Amino acid sequence: MIELVNLTKAFRYKGQPKYIVRDASAVFPSGTSVALMGRNGVGKSTLLQLIAGTMNPDSGRVRSEGLVSWPIGLAGCIHPELTGVQNVRFIARVYGVDTDEMVEFVREFAELGNNYYQPTRNYSSGQRARLNFGMSMAIRFDCYLIDEVTAVGDSSFKAKSAQLFQDRMANSGAIYVSHSTSAMRQTCTAGIVLEGGKLTYFDDIEEAIDCHERNLLGPNYKRIMLLDPD
Repeated sequence: MIELVNLTKAFRYKGQPKYIVRDASAVFPSGTSVALMGRNGVGKSTLLQLIAGTMNPDSGRVRSEGLVSWPIGLAGCIHPELTGVQNVRFIARVYGVDTDEMVEFVREFAELGNNYYQPTRNYSSGQRARLNFGMSMAIRFDCYLIDEVTAVGDSSFKAKSAQLFQDRMANSGAIYVSHSTSAMRQTCTAGIVLEGGKLTYFDDIEEAIDCHERNLLGPNYKRIMLLDPD
């Protein structure tokens, strides 16, 4: 379970505070995959960093039970001066998992070849994504924070990644950010909508999607739905 308690985070924009969340409280139940929705620039990635503990709130706190991942999809956990395998060893020690087992898992999964032993500053964006995803899947987190992960590689690698992710989700929860409605429906059963610093939780993913689309379309929502009821 992850609980946000009176959480507030704002940045200064043109001399005024721009709130990501403002005195927001919410509960993400254990073992539930929750889609985090909101318009572009609303602060979804920032909220994931607050939940992960890689960014501090202005006030309030985040409570969590179990092991929570870093935001998967961001390359922030990869040090550019370390090799791929050195990055893996570092993360293994941070999370207290068997180093050799994790090194071997990521080596086999990420399919980086000799690049695994080279500094990650020389990696392509796809190689960094494969390394990051491999590291996250090597650890059995209770909740995975997924930030717009885009499958990379050929069809075989994409299928392997999707299968591994579904295997992990069988025994874990997730907070999932994606612009793909179909991906959210496939992965999540519940949803939470971030709008104007406020969080609204829905047990039903369809209700969350409907709320999010209403926010995006505003006054045009009813007219569009009448024109295209499907």
